[in-house]
Amino acid sequence: MAKNEARRARLADAGIAVLAREGSRGLTHRAIDAEADVPTGTTSNYFRSRQALISGLFERIGERLAPTPDDLEIRSAEPPSRELFADYIRDIVRRLLTQREVTLALFELRLEAARHPELAASLSEWQRAGFAGDVAFNAAAGLPGGRREVALFHYAIDGLIFDQLTSPIDPDARTDEVVDALVAGLLPA
Repeated sequence: MAKNEARRARLADAGIAVLAREGSRGLTHRAIDAEADVPTGTTSNYFRSRQALISGLFERIGERLAPTPDDLEIRSAEPPSRELFADYIRDIVRRLLTQREVTLALFELRLEAARHPELAASLSEWQRAGFAGDVAFNAAAGLPGGRREVALFHYAIDGLIFDQLTSPIDPDARTDEVVDALVAGLLPA
């Protein structure tokens, strides 16, 4: 496998763009080559199989959606509270909505994994690692709520993001207000 990490990231970004625009049926090695404007076969050198490609896309999506170290540092100086928890959630929602292409690609991959059990293992491993990291972060930061509450927020935020990226049931709803209402309703007092 080729080792140029910058090119690998560029190809994964091209794959994310193809996936967000065309769905999983349009996601081919050749389509990524064309999107990245590289010679035919380049993507195959970095991602030998569709499974390797999907795994690489999950990895890149995680990198692109991760909070910046500056964001984490600013919040780490604040005392743990429900408001700080809400601030973290608002930041997650902001990242998911401002990186629309990446989030659409993630939803496409989740749907693809639901249709193809051989891909479900990559998705499950990636999701469980992310969830475990979220639970550990929440505990280490002294934020309110535990594993159950973090899971409830995942379920709620996934629905909110899907709604906002597709056909919103309430186009006038402000996501910050929705997050605040979720925190008020889901976190223990």
